[in-house]
Amino acid sequence: MTIVAEKTRFAGFFARLQPYRLWIQTAFLAVWLDPLGIRYHGICAPVFHCYACPLATFGCPIGILANFSALHMIPFVTIGLLILFGALVGSLFCGWACPFGWLQDLAARIPTPKFELPRWTGHFRFVVLVVAVLAIPYFFGEEHPLFICRVCPAGGIEAAIPSVVSQAAAGEEILWPSTLKLAIIGAFLVAILFFRRPWCRVLCPLGVIFSSFNRASALFLRFDRNKCTECGRCGKLCQYNIEPEKSPNDLRCIRCLECTRCNLGALTPHTILHSRHGTPADSQARVEEPGLSN
Repeated sequence: MTIVAEKTRFAGFFARLQPYRLWIQTAFLAVWLDPLGIRYHGICAPVFHCYACPLATFGCPIGILANFSALHMIPFVTIGLLILFGALVGSLFCGWACPFGWLQDLAARIPTPKFELPRWTGHFRFVVLVVAVLAIPYFFGEEHPLFICRVCPAGGIEAAIPSVVSQAAAGEEILWPSTLKLAIIGAFLVAILFFRRPWCRVLCPLGVIFSSFNRASALFLRFDRNKCTECGRCGKLCQYNIEPEKSPNDLRCIRCLECTRCNLGALTPHTILHSRHGTPADSQARVEEPGLSN
């Protein structure tokens, strides 16, 4: 009975939080955008956020990986932290704490036509990670035009644009970003109006690192086939072209947990403290058998 009760409380905890996900993302801005001016750029945060932003509290894990690759060094601490965060919660930070994801979620609320991205486009995230974050820095250094920090839209929006604004406000000569970076910023700002989280789903190298742990992380989504009526509601709730009932811990999942809003309880968040096998329905049935509840 204890295990079933724990499962119910754990799933219920996220069920109560889920309607306030955008507010929770907004609250995390107080961590990533520190108004007190405290800087820990030597420590990376588990989110995609440019350390060159005037208000950045922590370093960017992707920027650290790329810069160390250019120096032909291995950032053991950063890699260890990424493995730790991924092994614990998978891509949960993507859906609940990332400031760049928050920006895209806000843009998705603008009532413009929304188009769906083909599922295969998610593989481009591996290309960005291997090529722009690791290979190009290693072989060509930071000056290459495709070095990740030179083409990153987060760097453009969070660092380049504030720099231009501050220069203009101070009456200084404006050092404009490169044409390529301006084009990328413009394309990103247009894309987020018509596609849901296009950067996260197609190009984010940090997202593909975390989501690679989804099927083996301590926190995971569990599908209870005995509770499923095949109504398709979880698929409709998912805004990222995933079929949660077929692949609840999909590589493309950002763990926003929208699919768990199915009132039948067929999809629920669980941890490794609970078995991945068997069904909660079966466990509950055993608890309620006559003679066992007395």
